[in-house]
Amino acid sequence: MTPVIDLNADLGEGFGRWRLTDDEQLLSVVTSANVACGFHAGDAATMRRVCALAAERGVRIGAQVSYRDLAGFGRRSMDVPPDELAAEVAYQIGALEVFARAAGSRVSYVKPHGALYNRVVHDEEQAAAVVEGVRLAGGLLAVLGLPGSRLLARAAKAGLPVVSEAFADRAYTARATLVPRGQEGAVITHPDAVVERSLSLARTGTVVAATGESVEVRARSLCLHGDTPGAAALAHRVRRSLEGAGVRVEAFA
Repeated sequence: MTPVIDLNADLGEGFGRWRLTDDEQLLSVVTSANVACGFHAGDAATMRRVCALAAERGVRIGAQVSYRDLAGFGRRSMDVPPDELAAEVAYQIGALEVFARAAGSRVSYVKPHGALYNRVVHDEEQAAAVVEGVRLAGGLLAVLGLPGSRLLARAAKAGLPVVSEAFADRAYTARATLVPRGQEGAVITHPDAVVERSLSLARTGTVVAATGESVEVRARSLCLHGDTPGAAALAHRVRRSLEGAGVRVEAFA
């Protein structure tokens, strides 16, 4: 059977005149775009621009929701009451939907960002709040997250489509969770290693953990971070390598 993988990237991560990601280049590679919705990065003009580019290129649009933390880029842990978090998730999805529809597309899925992404792997209450926010926004939006996470379990229980993802440029623990960014070696920066890990994840559903053993990470989508130096060139190389190895690159939504 031909392996199939989606390529997603975090896009629109700027604010005003400041831009972090090379959105145009990455949108020529990825099949799904996780668009910042203004809480950790992004603003109205940026969301509108990225949605228009994504729609033009046939890239699926996803809402990348986060804690309200512009100063910390959404990477600081926060204790947000469940009702408030659900409302803020719905708010972010709704804001992006306006620009997606204006571009002739729609929001197809939701992916948490940063500290919220890591929190909902294990935190039942916060995971339930995110799922409630998705349901408040309306429609059966797919939820993208880490395999085995509480988020995907709660989303599936709520009847939402769930999609598991893997990271070629992040180190994994022996339990198939991500090594925290604060630890040395948490981010894989060597291009050859990222390509090799991408191929392994797409073809065999495995990756070598930071401790040396092979761990299973079954995923339908592969995240390519857009906020690292040379991200666009590396993304092009990853896609060429996948297609050259017989992997079909195709959106999940």
